[in-house]
Amino acid sequence: MSANLLILGGTTEASSLAKAVAKRKLKAVFSYAGRVNSPREQPIPQRVGGFGGVDGLAAYLRDNNITHVIDATHPFAAKMSWNAYNACTEAGVPLLAFTRPPWVAQAGDEWVHVSDMYGAVAAVSGTPKRVMLALGRLHMEEFAAAPDNHYVLRLVDEPKIAPKLPDHSVIVARGPFTTEADIALFKEQRIDMVVCKNAGGKGAEAKVHAARELGLPMVMIDRPDLPPRDEVATVKAVFDWIDAH
Repeated sequence: MSANLLILGGTTEASSLAKAVAKRKLKAVFSYAGRVNSPREQPIPQRVGGFGGVDGLAAYLRDNNITHVIDATHPFAAKMSWNAYNACTEAGVPLLAFTRPPWVAQAGDEWVHVSDMYGAVAAVSGTPKRVMLALGRLHMEEFAAAPDNHYVLRLVDEPKIAPKLPDHSVIVARGPFTTEADIALFKEQRIDMVVCKNAGGKGAEAKVHAARELGLPMVMIDRPDLPPRDEVATVKAVFDWIDAH
């Protein structure tokens, strides 16, 4: 039986895999969660939106004769990753995580490691600062609990409703970004501290290099617990895994 892939996407890695899958002319569907208003077009068929939890995803796998699932979601999309793990277990479909290694602190880095958003809010509390929130739109309003700071928000889409933060500014931009551009941005915005998730990978790494270059402290949110599954970090390794299953 020929392969019929479901790629759970949204990341740079997922897009690179979609291009390689299209080049090989494999049957596949690219699935977006639907959190971005205008997701990147892919060279393979795509769908947008949730599946309806574990049962809905398991039914989709069976109804569409999916032979392999590639979880190439963001490393912090823990709920989707667990849903994929449980649905694939239920439907008997092999699951692979195509993920990126986390960033590792280097000489010159001043990282404050926290395990969740509560820890991040606590880390920016106290003396008023200009804080770069490189977190996307889902968690920014939690920082209203530390109202003395000015928050600079970098978002993919213009927010339809103004964020409930007492003092903030919004920059609408889509990555990947360069180190030089982020250095210029941090200087222009007079940033004192950067808050981000340890997403890893090259596409979002510029802010890490920029903070290192400028000697800025970073609040680094560590990755959540994810399900046990095969994991690879290259497109070639994905195809090797498909061939082996």
